[in-house]
Amino acid sequence: MDFSTLDPMIRPRSLAVIGASDDATRIGGRPIAYMKTRGFRGELWPVNPKRDTVQGIKCFSGVESLPGVPDVGLIAVPGSAALDAVEALGEKGCKAAIMFTAGFAETGDEGALMQDKLVAAARRNGMRLLGPNCLGLFNDAIGFYPIFSSSFEQGWPVPGRIGIASQSGAYGTHLFSLARIRNIGTPICVTTGNEAEVALGDVLGWMAEAPEVDVICAYAEGIRESEKFLAALDLARRNRKPIVMMKVGRSALGGLAAQSHTASIAGDDAVTDAVLAEYGVVRARNTEELLDIAYAATRRVYPARNSLGVITVSGGAGVLISDVAESLDFPMPPMPEEAQKKLLGFVPFCAPRNPVDCTAQAFNQIELVGEFARATAAEGGYSSLLGFFTQVGGSPTVGPKVRAQMKAVAEEHPDRLWAVSIIAPPETAQEWEKDGFLVFEDPTRAVVALHAMGRFGEAFARGGEAAPQPAPVALPATAPSEAKAKQILDAAGVPAVPEEACADAEAAVAAARRFGFPVVMKILSPDILHKSEIGGVLLDVGDEEAVRAGFATLMQRAKQHAPGARIEGALVAKQIKGAVEMAMGILRDPVFGPVAMVGLGGVFIEVLKDVAFRRCPFDAAEAERLIRSLKGFPLLDGARGRPKADVPALAQALSALSLFAAGAGPRLLSVDVNPVLVLPEGAYAADAVIELDAAES
Repeated sequence: MDFSTLDPMIRPRSLAVIGASDDATRIGGRPIAYMKTRGFRGELWPVNPKRDTVQGIKCFSGVESLPGVPDVGLIAVPGSAALDAVEALGEKGCKAAIMFTAGFAETGDEGALMQDKLVAAARRNGMRLLGPNCLGLFNDAIGFYPIFSSSFEQGWPVPGRIGIASQSGAYGTHLFSLARIRNIGTPICVTTGNEAEVALGDVLGWMAEAPEVDVICAYAEGIRESEKFLAALDLARRNRKPIVMMKVGRSALGGLAAQSHTASIAGDDAVTDAVLAEYGVVRARNTEELLDIAYAATRRVYPARNSLGVITVSGGAGVLISDVAESLDFPMPPMPEEAQKKLLGFVPFCAPRNPVDCTAQAFNQIELVGEFARATAAEGGYSSLLGFFTQVGGSPTVGPKVRAQMKAVAEEHPDRLWAVSIIAPPETAQEWEKDGFLVFEDPTRAVVALHAMGRFGEAFARGGEAAPQPAPVALPATAPSEAKAKQILDAAGVPAVPEEACADAEAAVAAARRFGFPVVMKILSPDILHKSEIGGVLLDVGDEEAVRAGFATLMQRAKQHAPGARIEGALVAKQIKGAVEMAMGILRDPVFGPVAMVGLGGVFIEVLKDVAFRRCPFDAAEAERLIRSLKGFPLLDGARGRPKADVPALAQALSALSLFAAGAGPRLLSVDVNPVLVLPEGAYAADAVIELDAAES
């Protein structure tokens, strides 16, 4: 996918401002004033038929009178004039436009029709269109400021290599302003507005290729299209460029939640979480965390196997740091025994395990800081190291000595991530940063940021393995009954419990004899999806008379609770005991397509919601990784003396389900397979529901 088509929009050599204003405080005037101040390295052509000059620059009466073809046109005129401007720029040969003008899709149906005309005009002329209803962008390296935000009245971007891509203009410049206050360099920011043509994925893809960007901050309210978005995430991962994203808002799964357990368990944005995790994007919970992670990422050290070593002058801080690390599953292995003995030789009352507490004795012997840090780095083998020095690190008398000790050790281990938690004036903090340290006041924020670097490293190490290719799947004309659903899935590679569909009581008895008692009996109907809710499942049916009585009971309950349902009889199945109950499912996300779910099964799935999601399709190795990520995985792994369950068989079935979903196409709305009975040998679907979109048939 070619993201370089945004080059004229973000790195132009010439700009035409349609609706240019002589007033530097107006929307059409601010960009010109900003570019004059920052020294735009290109031609600036104001367009306004009422003026000869704008802010001291020669002005042109129309696009047709421009002295050349502009790389990009900035449109700051109202209403229908904006469409005329797009047409005029296209006819001139311009290949990019940025549109401030509002009043389009965000206002309703009539505005949406106008927006469609804008897009049609742009595409007819091979023009990329940013907006409408867009705050604009800036690229400080070339003094390019087609933006009307007032945030620059408080200061300009500091040098750096972080790019901001934001669907919200106000939030994008809010993020830039906070970064500037923290002296974090964000010289490029692109806001996408209505995303009529250029979407967030385009901008992320451009930044993933841009040599001037190392780290990407993103803000998203909703993903409008998936192809470019996913291609951009994949490109960033392959280029080892971390993306930290705030995703707000809720993804609507529509009516699926009413029919499918899988969809209802997915909740509002579990699918988004799964997609971002698949590509190694770290999702920030708030603005502070987003900036912390982006700041840490500028060191460009991304350990694939991250671990944390801590040197502290406070035992209490060590406990706090350990708690945060444990909550994140951030490993803090203990120091080797010999190293602990060595440290105890320096300070007999120290705590040498990890966190390594050198105690207040370090104030009397500053060299102890270096000895403890050197031992922690060299012998502990940690990829991330955090020093907690509180006010000591910022002290005018002691701080420089502590910094010198730490700097010497850090220079011996340049492949590590080094951070300190200190309280210090900004200029002192900057001295620590110049020596290669990330600086945080709050140690918990430091732990979160360091942990995120390991998540990036894991994603970069995984790379982008090719997904298995699904075969086309032929679906029935209407939603199948449970028996037929399991037959379909069994043929796809999801084995079913031995069972038989029985139209009457005597057929049920004959089936039970073949399977051996006890058996399970269920109402068989394509119209009753959740049978247990109406008493439509009978367990431990122990003999022939119980089968006959059970058949009658099921028919009576179906008539009572679902009088309009089609009843095909009863399903008789071999009862399996001693298995771990799991669940698998498929939901069709409106943006990302089929998504698979796996979790603890039976009645616990909706109570515990211990589940994992992944876009389809994927192989058995990825399926096993999902299964092992569950908190309940020990139940499969022989917890409390249970026999180990056949995890590879479950993984193979989950992968097969993902391939089935990918090959089935948009008619497949959802699949619920619950429970899946996992034995020491084999995994078998005991119930299945397949929901189809009849309108697509």
